[in-house]
Amino acid sequence: MALDDAVVLDLRGVTDKTAFMDRCVRALPLPVRFGRNWDALADSLADLREPMAIVVTGWHAYAEAEPDDWAVAQEVFSAAAATSRRGLAVLLSLGGWEDRTSATSQGSDDPTAVSRAPDVGE
Repeated sequence: MALDDAVVLDLRGVTDKTAFMDRCVRALPLPVRFGRNWDALADSLADLREPMAIVVTGWHAYAEAEPDDWAVAQEVFSAAAATSRRGLAVLLSLGGWEDRTSATSQGSDDPTAVSRAPDVGE
């Protein structure tokens, strides 16, 4: 497993659990029957067939909008990494990975909706 081969879970614009699960479905190799709930996510990540590194980017707005759900998401990532049969690493990007010149509009899960990201100090 190499960071060069990491899967990016981009959460820019995600501000609720439904949008979070939608992004997981799009970015991660989850089963077709994935139940879009915390238990299903934990089980699916722990049962991945190949070693994987997941880099979670753009998560700050979700963490601010839904702190309890974000805490659960972190617990799910941690438990899945600890119990993974093949090897799983989940890394939270503190910035710099994603393109800082544009971001998906707040509250939207539409990847075509783009707005300007604020500069530091704005």
